[in-house]
Amino acid sequence: MFEWMIDTRELSAMVLLLDDTDEEVVRMVEERILSLGEEVVPLLEDQWSQGFSMTHQQRLEELIRKIQQDGVKEDLKKWVLSEEQDLFDGIVILSRYHFPNIDKRELSNRIDKIKLDAWLELHYELTALEKIRILNHIFYEVNGFKGNTTNYHAPANSYIHTVLDQKQGNPISLAIIYIIVAQRLGIPIFGVNLPQHFILAYLLDDSLDNTTIPERNILLKEGKLGKVMFYINPFNKGLVFTRQNIDEFVRQLKIESQPEFYLPCGNIEILKRVIRNLFGSYSKLGDKQKVLDLVDLMQILGGELNKQPDEE
Repeated sequence: MFEWMIDTRELSAMVLLLDDTDEEVVRMVEERILSLGEEVVPLLEDQWSQGFSMTHQQRLEELIRKIQQDGVKEDLKKWVLSEEQDLFDGIVILSRYHFPNIDKRELSNRIDKIKLDAWLELHYELTALEKIRILNHIFYEVNGFKGNTTNYHAPANSYIHTVLDQKQGNPISLAIIYIIVAQRLGIPIFGVNLPQHFILAYLLDDSLDNTTIPERNILLKEGKLGKVMFYINPFNKGLVFTRQNIDEFVRQLKIESQPEFYLPCGNIEILKRVIRNLFGSYSKLGDKQKVLDLVDLMQILGGELNKQPDEE
């Protein structure tokens, strides 16, 4: 929020001072504008369009970027501290890191439309596999979602609104939308931290009885959230498979099997994997500023980015 209400004339005066030859004046003005927060961004964008010098405009652009990034970081910190750690809220915050003006309500409505398509086909008596067949039909055939095998490493594959627009993404982004739709329908599907390929787990319904969302988050962190009935590959049209298939996959990777390869993970771990993918994508593109921003976001989630990751 503003420390006090600022009018356009006062802001215009400060923006003009960004072109001052005294670097100390410029620094003080930048600090003052940064302190105003995200509410001032539309006014700064309007000032940017007034036709200043290239240096002046670059300073404005950097100020806008810093303000927006600070807002993302603060919201992500609040999300981490929240009891719910809602997956939709978390992925929208991460998407704002590159697309600050995305409409959260519009995105939620689009996901609810997919949910409604599936809800109209579901009924109480269906088995778990029958529910997944319907959900897969709605997700992959009716709505046309698919894995982006042509441009797998593109950053767009990791942002929820571009995946909803283009109907294609990487394993983690498709999994996130699938999870959100399923959980809004009351279907117990959660993410699984399998190396190099993010997958989904369908849990026994009765294993979640009488648990609140905060309690589920604690159980997820401890790897104790119920029993897995089967697994789902979101990148391969919702293919259903078993624990034995994971065993074989791990053997092919020539790595030691770990319990977390088979268990549902928390939403913080899901966001970490999204950040790792974006880190890999922007590293390949040579975007150093994006890479530095992602390091900061990962630290907020309690992780590190100290090497080039495999994209998932």
